[in-house]
Amino acid sequence: MALFEWKSEYSVGIEKFDRQHRLLVGYINELYEALLAGRGRRALAHVLNGLMVYTRTHFADEEEMMRRCGYPGYAEHKRKHEQITAHVRMLKNRFEQGEIDSPIEITNFLNDWLARHIMGTDKAYGPFLSEKAR
Repeated sequence: MALFEWKSEYSVGIEKFDRQHRLLVGYINELYEALLAGRGRRALAHVLNGLMVYTRTHFADEEEMMRRCGYPGYAEHKRKHEQITAHVRMLKNRFEQGEIDSPIEITNFLNDWLARHIMGTDKAYGPFLSEKAR
């Protein structure tokens, strides 16, 4: 059972980024399902490792397109990416030190990331980048 279903209203209008954002939704659902099944710790390790890769690749893809297209909000967006990346790194470190053993905190973080960053900050670049990338 999924906690979060992808909807077209979440789309930023760039298929590559929407596919990547769907991965984030997948991580939310993976943690939720693991919580229900009582296997949260194993799922946490997988998701946190995946998020480390995700932040590097997805953010690099977005930032490269923003630079190429001359997106005026690039510097602020990059700063937000750096904050999220630092937070993911901190969560992974806390997990490895045994300070996090339940997926609840990570699930809440991912829900917030989806709601604030993707639905707010990322949706703002969609029309600009879609137009410039043609």
